[in-house]
Amino acid sequence: MSVDAAANGGTTAVREAHRFDEARLASWLQDHVDGYEGPLTVEQFKGGQSNPTYKLVTPSRSYVLRRKPPGRLLKGAHAVEREARILSALAPQGFPVAHVYGLCTDDSVLGSWFFVMEMIEGRIFWDATFPDVPTGERAAYFDAMNQTIAALHQIDPAAAGLSDYGRPGNYFARQIARWSKQYLEDADAGRDPGMDALVEWLPANIPPGDETRIVHGDFRCDNMIFHASEPRVLAVLDWELSTLGHPLADFAYHAMMFRMPPDIVAGLGGADLKALGIPSEAEYLAAYCRRTGRALISEADYGFYVAFNFFRLAAIFHGIKGRVVRGTAASAHAKERAMSFPKLVSLACESMEACR
Repeated sequence: MSVDAAANGGTTAVREAHRFDEARLASWLQDHVDGYEGPLTVEQFKGGQSNPTYKLVTPSRSYVLRRKPPGRLLKGAHAVEREARILSALAPQGFPVAHVYGLCTDDSVLGSWFFVMEMIEGRIFWDATFPDVPTGERAAYFDAMNQTIAALHQIDPAAAGLSDYGRPGNYFARQIARWSKQYLEDADAGRDPGMDALVEWLPANIPPGDETRIVHGDFRCDNMIFHASEPRVLAVLDWELSTLGHPLADFAYHAMMFRMPPDIVAGLGGADLKALGIPSEAEYLAAYCRRTGRALISEADYGFYVAFNFFRLAAIFHGIKGRVVRGTAASAHAKERAMSFPKLVSLACESMEACR
């Protein structure tokens, strides 16, 4: 088992800081979830640095509950209501997501907003080399991921009822401003000279051209549930960073796996892709361009997209660091994530320097 699988896979007893009145939850489920029958047992998933996530076990089926963490929260963060909305919107489009049973915006039930969704059984790959898959089959799993993100970017937001899910246009400028502001305002986590340089360089070097599509914001292999024995994605998870945005930003974030050290998040940095039977970054990019009907992206533009995404992920990890300092981090492994912040800043700066 990989380090990430051991750290984030499976469930544990509900942590003290994230306990709630289980009897009140059972009553809410009885009133709002069709077919619910107790008794109820609650476990907490090990993963999820941002929103505490629970497995709800009953004699006939299991469910998943996602809630806002307790304590002081940054404005706009932990928007579980947005996750519930986009899952409900994408399911009728034929996109692989879990069914949402209900959303609760009454703090008196659990102490924070939450939603309950279907528990989908399958495989989650915490290691981007897919070590449990035979070498000859790995390319098919990468193709399944490529096909899934391409399918997402081909959905018309208006047709899915998501035309107001974010502001159209100027995605990079708005995102850079958002994450720069979150970084600069989280005084508990401190400042970093590399981040300060990126905050200055990125808004001045946005490539020309604009597009608006539904973007996931955290599209990684470990945020997908695969079929138990086939190279097929059954569900894409963790939509809290989703919005309307530029599809190439979303794809480049996903493709960061080719450069990402495996000790941070699921990454292929330093791996022998040919020996592993995994396509190259260039081949993977070309496949996405074919599927979405676009011309190949220039190296300079793609380099910016990568630099932007390493910066954005660094800002997210900076936020985790802040929550560790404040004592509100949802994951027992948040401290390890916070320690990876400097490496992400370094990778962002490397991409920035390559574009100069």
